[in-house]
Amino acid sequence: MGSQASKQVERRKALHKEKKILSDLGFSSGEDYPGSDYHPIDRKNWMFGLDPQKLHINKIVWPGTHDSATDKIGIPFITRPFAQCQSLSIYNQLVMGTRVFDIRVQKDRLVCHGILVTYSVDIVIKDVKKFLSETESEIIILEVRTEFGHEDPPEFDKYLDEQLGEYLIPQDDKVFEKTIAEVLPKRVICVWKPRKSPQPKAGSNLWSEGYLKDNWINTDLPSTKFDSNLKHLSEQQPVTSRKYFYRVENTVTPVPDNPILCVRPVTERIHGYNRLFIAECFSKGYADRLQVFSTDFIDQDFVDACVGLTHARIEGKA
Repeated sequence: MGSQASKQVERRKALHKEKKILSDLGFSSGEDYPGSDYHPIDRKNWMFGLDPQKLHINKIVWPGTHDSATDKIGIPFITRPFAQCQSLSIYNQLVMGTRVFDIRVQKDRLVCHGILVTYSVDIVIKDVKKFLSETESEIIILEVRTEFGHEDPPEFDKYLDEQLGEYLIPQDDKVFEKTIAEVLPKRVICVWKPRKSPQPKAGSNLWSEGYLKDNWINTDLPSTKFDSNLKHLSEQQPVTSRKYFYRVENTVTPVPDNPILCVRPVTERIHGYNRLFIAECFSKGYADRLQVFSTDFIDQDFVDACVGLTHARIEGKA
């Protein structure tokens, strides 16, 4: 009992120290970077607003969400706080400007986060289709994976193809160098990551797991995650040299040996430092490597931070 209490005291000290590190860094370095003052007039159509003929796929800084379809997961006020990473539906995230989605599924095609489940993936597809029908030039990256510890939904590749086929951008390395205008009217890059089923083949409508990479570390310490994100980003090639999407997640997550296990209070430790992270990328010379930037509980400021940098790239300022 005494050793456990001592351990928690040390963890609280570590957390306090890490929060101070980021706070001090923000105070000394600031959050300004090329495009930081830009705010899209219409977030629902922000790619259209940046001009589809000028905007190359590999120049976009894609605002994304972590565990995207968890707005109604679990039981409200009981299990939901332990698994909910977004408060908005997929459709409302799209309207706000989110363009990359992390969808976890299990064998029965229910969306899940660990052992907790929510609605059918059909709801996700319906929201995506609704948004696509209301817009003309917005491109979406839809990552669908079988959650760890679960079995693949049977024939799920066929399901995705049947549901989204008319919108799917086929797997092709040349896509990265194209403008949005050059891939239209196709609108969705769908990355399917099964656990045991065969990966999508080259040239198919679905993209295989190697096309969306990240370096996830499981920690609830904000400076530890911030520094890890910078380190792994520094090891990537510039976006113009890559033939895959690389994701950085501005999140920290609850860990079992910490008494605070609800997602929101933990992830709030790093949530407000998205602009600081982009500014640090410029400071350290890594800004040309930033591509997919994801978060829990996405908001307008996070979207604007990504869109602003994208705008600066189009203008030749970044």
